Formats: sequence, C-alpha cells, structure tokens
Amino acid sequence: MSPIRVALVDDQALFRAGIRMLVDSQPDLQVVGEASDGREAIALARAVRPDVMLMDVRMPALDGLAATAELLRDGTTTRIIVLTTFDLDEAAARAIREGASGFLLKDADPELLLGAIRTVHAGSSVIAATATRALFAQLAGLRPAAGAPPAYGALTDREREIFALAARGLSNAEIAAQEFLSEATVKTHVSRILGKLGLRDRVQLVVFAYDHGLA
Repeated sequence: MSPIRVALVDDQALFRAGIRMLVDSQPDLQVVGEASDGREAIALARAVRPDVMLMDVRMPALDGLAATAELLRDGTTTRIIVLTTFDLDEAAARAIREGASGFLLKDADPELLLGAIRTVHAGSSVIAATATRALFAQLAGLRPAAGAPPAYGALTDREREIFALAARGLSNAEIAAQEFLSEATVKTHVSRILGKLGLRDRVQLVVFAYDHGLA
C-alpha cells in the first residue's frame, strides 16, 4: 500500500523540519513537499496533489485561511488540517467553515498529529470532529444562529437523531451503541445525512449544527 502523501505549510523552517522528521519516521506516511506561505501552498497543492496538507493559519504574503479557501474552490481532493497556536481561534473556525477537515494545536502531542493525518486521510474525521465541536461550542455566542434551513426538514426522524449525536462528536461506534444499531447502519445514515445537507464530512456536519442552532 502506498504511503499517505503529506505536505507541510508553515513560515517557520525549524517547525517544518521537526514535523518532517516526525512524519517521515512513519512507514505509512511520506512528506512530499513544503511551503512557507499560502501562495507557495497553493502552487504546491496543484503541482503535487498531496493526500493531506498541514496548513498554518498565520503566515506572511497569504495566510492559511485564504489559501485553504482558494484550494477548496479549486475542488481539491487534498484534505487540509489547519494548525494554530490558540485553542480558541476564530481563524481556525473560519478555515473549517471553508471546508478544512479540522484543526490541531501546533504543540499537539506527536501521536495526536500522526493519528489526525491518518484519520482525516481515511475520510473519517471523528477525531477532528470532536475538537471542532469544542472550538465551535466556545465560539457559539459570538455570532447568531441562522435557524434550520429547508434541507434539514428533508431528514427523517431517525436521521435527525443520528445527526444530533454526530454533531456532539460521537463516533459511529458510539452512536451504534447508544441507538442499538450496527456500525454499518449508522455509517449509511451519516452518508445519507451528509448527502441531503450537501456536506463534505462529519466536521462540516458539526459546523452546520452550530451555525444553524441545531447543536
């Protein structure tokens, strides 16, 4: 199996070097490029098409928020994890609203960072969803909720139950245990919910819930 291809974006060369050593020490991960600002990050993503990009939020020339937004407008398949020095960070929240797959603190435990790369690459943003829920819970009072949109009304009663549990950051296994369902059934429900609401992943589901007063 090919290793997960990772790109690093940060304006501090020493920080990038440390992350590169950590990532390249893993047999299933490989650093395929580095960038020092948002403009370089966009060019790197387009040229190399990494599986996962670790993107610093605050950089000169073009910050991580603007770079993330542009790449996602491009329709990139790269999963973006934004890096921040603050756990209560409106910039990280904005990047996630743009479509980033989650955020990590720059001083996160190495095993957490490695686990997040693997989890996000697998398309199951459970770890990131939990962190994102905590971030948006702290920021919830800073902007008014928009109210449930028409698309939410298309969910069945069971799907709304699953939606509420997923919005709390519960994994498929935790939802299955609580609702006495199989994990496969929960996965099917979550996929249908994401499809009906036009959401990319579970992180976006958490954002949707907070933005519309459904959390």
